[in-house]
Amino acid sequence: MARTSGDDMSAGATTPAARAEALIRRYFEACNAADRAGLIDCFTPDAVHYFPPGLPSAPWRSAEAIADGWVWCVKTLGSRWTIEKVLAGADGHEAVIEWTHWKTSVNEVLRGDEWYIFNDDITRIIEIRAYYASPVNKADRVNSLHGFDYAGRGYHLDPPTPDLD
Repeated sequence: MARTSGDDMSAGATTPAARAEALIRRYFEACNAADRAGLIDCFTPDAVHYFPPGLPSAPWRSAEAIADGWVWCVKTLGSRWTIEKVLAGADGHEAVIEWTHWKTSVNEVLRGDEWYIFNDDITRIIEIRAYYASPVNKADRVNSLHGFDYAGRGYHLDPPTPDLD
């Protein structure tokens, strides 16, 4: 099941794969909104988010640590995220996505993948393992796969606009 960002995923998703995808999309919405309570609600209390080497304090262990990390990124780096592709297993217990992380305050873009593991009833994320498309090179404004046609494949080329109250 692959969708591009912006496709509607009803709250009443009925298949396990649809519930997994809906939970991932809810998580990204909470990230973009810097919604700490919403982020915590997406995870089991003992959830773990793993990252490639180089991120201080990684891995992030606990729903609260994950929420605090992403809220900090939004407030400090101007972070915004888009989901490019989603593939969820038929049983809904695992999924993989491609994403783009827009760091608008520091003029950087990072692309990568994440592997998700969900609890039994697919209401919370237990674990995320992040993989970057390329090693982070601070000299490059956009970190992505060399020679990959992001525009031609329909990937986002600009960050989403923040919702302003």
